[in-house]
Amino acid sequence: MNNDELRLALDMLEKEKGISKQAIIEAIELSLQTACKNHFGSADNVRVSMNPETAQFSLLADKTVVEVVGDPNTQISLEDARAIDAGYEPGDTVQVPIDSKSFSRIAAQNAKGVIVQKIREEERKILYEEYYSMAKQVVSGVVEKDTGRALIVNLGKVDGYLGEGEQIKGEKILPNQRIKVYVVEVKDNPKGPKVMLSRTHPELVRKLFFDEVSELREGIVEIKAISREAGSRTKMAVLSHDDDVDAVGACVGLNGTRVNTIVEELRGEKIDIINYDENPAYLIENALSPAKVIAVIADQDNKDALVIVPDNQLSLAIGKEGQNARLAAKLTNYKIDIKSESQAQEQGIFDEMGIDYHGESDSDTEYDEQGSYEDGELE
Repeated sequence: MNNDELRLALDMLEKEKGISKQAIIEAIELSLQTACKNHFGSADNVRVSMNPETAQFSLLADKTVVEVVGDPNTQISLEDARAIDAGYEPGDTVQVPIDSKSFSRIAAQNAKGVIVQKIREEERKILYEEYYSMAKQVVSGVVEKDTGRALIVNLGKVDGYLGEGEQIKGEKILPNQRIKVYVVEVKDNPKGPKVMLSRTHPELVRKLFFDEVSELREGIVEIKAISREAGSRTKMAVLSHDDDVDAVGACVGLNGTRVNTIVEELRGEKIDIINYDENPAYLIENALSPAKVIAVIADQDNKDALVIVPDNQLSLAIGKEGQNARLAAKLTNYKIDIKSESQAQEQGIFDEMGIDYHGESDSDTEYDEQGSYEDGELE
């Protein structure tokens, strides 16, 4: 390969593969250094340089001028030195050009191997940096195959791994199906970046809503908390920073178009969107939706709350297998104890609180100074 061909090759690698010309030049210089070492047994006195513009390279060996040469790789006779410059004296250092054509076939092959290895390393580095920036984001990919332990998802230039524990239980995903996944982590690997994916992570729901809801992207509406049991149900607390914008309505969309798009992507997973409130009692009441609540007594220091609900709302508040209460607890970060109205009366909870309770009322709800919620009948 002549200099023009080499220069064109460097330009092509930089343009098509994104590998910097300087990185390849360094690889070529290292390969020549390696070739010298393999051919001459040592390369400590060899200097390699390459012009990035012309792709011309030079190999120079520093040799000491001596009367009698003992090691031709590191020494040069006084006669030969003075043939270069008559002013040389014994002990001086002469830079002598090395003819790379004199390298043995093995040395040349080794040099080629160094360049190829460097190109692979640079390609892997570029891929890693590209996909590392995708960590904590939602990406789209096509399922290639099921290994039994993971789904292999084609993300473009690399494959992602959707482990069994990160798949939604009961979800059937077929080869060639396009799915959206959350990038949990990107690991550097000698064979290329290893991209770990998830369909169960709560952040998948958050990112999907960001894609659908412009108010979230603009910062008008904020997702304050998410609790999720993938494939079954998600609860999400949202807050509006604009009095004219309804946070829940923005996320639901006109006729439910926005939330339905996400439900469809998650194969029918139910999504409860509630209003966030700084008052923990209000927040807990909202989190237990769709159940109605009579009273919430929240202890902010111990992060626990007692919730009283009408008798006919107890099973709804707890949910099937305790799911509604469990998700509400995760969403609010409070330990929630739910009791029915009858249980509260039997256990004297109303009396302990000094409340004269006479049954449910449709009157407006209030909060006391301790942050507990009370129905209008509570005093």
